[in-house]
Amino acid sequence: MHLRDKTAEDLTAELKVIASNIPTSKAALILDCIQNDGDTLRDYQASRDFITQSLVRDLERQAAELSQVDAEIEKMLATFDYKLTTLPGVGSAIAGKLIAEIGDIRRFPNADKLASFAGIVPKRFSSAGKGRDESNKQGNRALHGLFYFLAVSMVCVPKSGKPNNPIFYDYFCRKLGEGKTKSQALVCIMRRLVNIVYGMMKNKTAYIAPTVDER
Repeated sequence: MHLRDKTAEDLTAELKVIASNIPTSKAALILDCIQNDGDTLRDYQASRDFITQSLVRDLERQAAELSQVDAEIEKMLATFDYKLTTLPGVGSAIAGKLIAEIGDIRRFPNADKLASFAGIVPKRFSSAGKGRDESNKQGNRALHGLFYFLAVSMVCVPKSGKPNNPIFYDYFCRKLGEGKTKSQALVCIMRRLVNIVYGMMKNKTAYIAPTVDER
């Protein structure tokens, strides 16, 4: 009912609130599917409409609540004076989670200790005189997951073909060229991110992207 008299332009304007990059052609396709769906009205249509509208109102309330939570997180981050959001890919939510899991950065004398705390160091196993590195399942798994998420986002290549972070992507490719698996190369990215986050929190400095290739 809500979409009966809508044009593709009208629907696009409404959808851009939740999906800013949606094209008008996609809105036109949605309207076309609805028109070809036939008569979907039921005897209990008023009840269906009420339930649907109730769900929409609930989602709107949740969106407003999340917006207020984000505002409060912003206030809290300002009191710590950390500049983690200057690191590409780190928004207020991720910065807040990093601070919550790491706690007082002064309890880690160096980045190696922080990496160990997050379980971002391989464990060495030996068998029949041969050694191998395996993933370390110990450490703070929540913090480990945060660094994994950041590592993946850094080396991700969107449809545009341009990596989200060319510097980290180049480092990732070099590790693959050295014979590491994708999982091992991601751990290398995670370990480098630990160094960066540690330095930023320890010195309360903003992120500065390197201008030269570190080989």
